[in-house]
Amino acid sequence: MNAIEMNAKASPDFAEKLEQTIHLLQGVELEYSPLTQASSLGAEDMVVTHLIHETGIESDIFVLDTGMLHPETLALIERLERRYQRRVDVFHPRQDVTTAFIETFGKDAMYQSVALRKHCCDIRKMDPLARALQGKKAWLTGLRREQSTARSDVVAIEHQCERVKVNPLARWTWGDVWHYIAIHKIPYNPLHDQFFPSIGCAPCTRAVTLGEDPRSGRWWWEQEGARECGLHGASSLPGPSPSIIPIKEVAA
Repeated sequence: MNAIEMNAKASPDFAEKLEQTIHLLQGVELEYSPLTQASSLGAEDMVVTHLIHETGIESDIFVLDTGMLHPETLALIERLERRYQRRVDVFHPRQDVTTAFIETFGKDAMYQSVALRKHCCDIRKMDPLARALQGKKAWLTGLRREQSTARSDVVAIEHQCERVKVNPLARWTWGDVWHYIAIHKIPYNPLHDQFFPSIGCAPCTRAVTLGEDPRSGRWWWEQEGARECGLHGASSLPGPSPSIIPIKEVAA
């Protein structure tokens, strides 16, 4: 049984939610252009990309290639570009900084402490995110309230200091996401067929068992409250982290 067969079940008000989502995206384009989509290439983000295409709104799409993504995830970039006949912008961490981090703390530093894991996320995600968002008035995400307790209060439009963060699927269920994927034959990560509901970096992602929280496969060795990378934390604002651990100084 694949992910579509397991999960595709629209909620009773799916048609209403879809209409509201389309209206939201069209309104955001009018008010907050230029836009960009932050895509993790997960199921939700593939839906958002399809909605961008279907509605015809003008929005860039970018992926943060942390250097530790699964090959199945990276392969989706080409599939997405071919399906929608558009380019995906790929942002990488700074090689000098990642090298210094590994030389100082080791390649498995993320398992040693929450602080080191978050520092790794800062280097591989937050710094590239800041570059990806330069010059944009709004960014689109695939966040949903149902994803975790920490995301239960996600709103459709979140006003930040320099731009707005738009979560068009905030009210969608997991079943809604897969129903939309099924009816539009949207490409998705084959790891979803192997019980990976939430897919991040390979060292920090595992499959989940039936009944487990969908986010339990991310940073599973940590306590529940720590399981965010910073992209969608309290402020979701890219920039230096106050908890960052100093590493060897390297040339700019």
